[in-house]
Amino acid sequence: MNFSHPEERQQFKDMAARFIADKYALADRLKAAAGDSGFSAERWGDFAELGLVGALFGEADGGFGGAPFDIAVLFEELGRGLVNEPFLPNLMAGSLIAALGSEAQKALIADVVAGSVQLSLAHGEPQSRYDAELVETRAVKTAGGWRLSGHKSVVINGAAADHLVVSARLSGEAWDQEGIALFLVPADAAGVNRTGYSSIDGLGAAEIRLDNVDLPEEAALGTPGKAWPALEKVLALGCLALSAEAIGLMEKCRDLTIDYLKTRKQFGVEIGKFQALQHRMATVLLEIEQARSSVINVAGRFDATRKEREMAASAAKSMVGRIGKLVAEEAIQMHGGIAMTWEYAVGHFAKRLIMIDSQLGDVDHHLARYIALSRG
Repeated sequence: MNFSHPEERQQFKDMAARFIADKYALADRLKAAAGDSGFSAERWGDFAELGLVGALFGEADGGFGGAPFDIAVLFEELGRGLVNEPFLPNLMAGSLIAALGSEAQKALIADVVAGSVQLSLAHGEPQSRYDAELVETRAVKTAGGWRLSGHKSVVINGAAADHLVVSARLSGEAWDQEGIALFLVPADAAGVNRTGYSSIDGLGAAEIRLDNVDLPEEAALGTPGKAWPALEKVLALGCLALSAEAIGLMEKCRDLTIDYLKTRKQFGVEIGKFQALQHRMATVLLEIEQARSSVINVAGRFDATRKEREMAASAAKSMVGRIGKLVAEEAIQMHGGIAMTWEYAVGHFAKRLIMIDSQLGDVDHHLARYIALSRG
């Protein structure tokens, strides 16, 4: 079976890799991450101009890609460059608008592709942990539309976004899949209170409180109360993107570690010639290829049945979480103390690699979910 990319996708991959390698210095990334938004607006504009933002969406929605393998290719290069710009929140929120939105709502995607508008998905709540069905934010019908009240937690890009896609419950109990609705909410709407902060790996996030936020009727995305299938699919897309990003991070940690093993000497010998370290690096190389296979699997099965898609997504997310921890730990240990210095790159890549496991469900969550799906 041929797993190579078609020529057009390979050209896109090479272009993204060259630009990130040439223009995305680690020092610039760290400086931007320390700012209020957590990323560089100038660099985001460059990515939009190059078409990298457009690759998140299909041609029907004003983008240039949008296929699962397009997403995987892009996020792998973003991981290899430790890119901090908010591709994932714009992908997830924009994909929900593309799937459920009216023509007027979908028109917003063109502004995202152009780099002039930022989106974020406000779904997780303080008590929900990784249970995506747990939604306690409430939406009630009013004479003029809808009223939202609740608290959304660790919303990536929440402080910088111009529009939020907010999940809220119309009916049912907290863990019910039925009764969940999605709303397109202007970030500056009355009653929206955002508290921004930086996550441990440098991403900009926010706590968002919705205090009787009044929205017009047309703010709802799709049929109110029936949003779960689209939301579940977009969460799987997020798992695909994060898993692909982890592959890029792993390969960068691998390359930095191999370079170090070839240059660091002990007793007058390059430490890469020590058999014990060679065995450990061989394990790292094999595990990375296994993780890559899981990403290919979920990208290939994304448009299959719901069960196949969700099992593949959970398998990939669980695997990259486990292997990512191994790769990060081995990279740090083989480098020694230098890996923990702020100026040296490998520590930053390892930190992001470890933190990916905490986004959209960790190893244990997705392993349990895979088992439950296989029995269903």
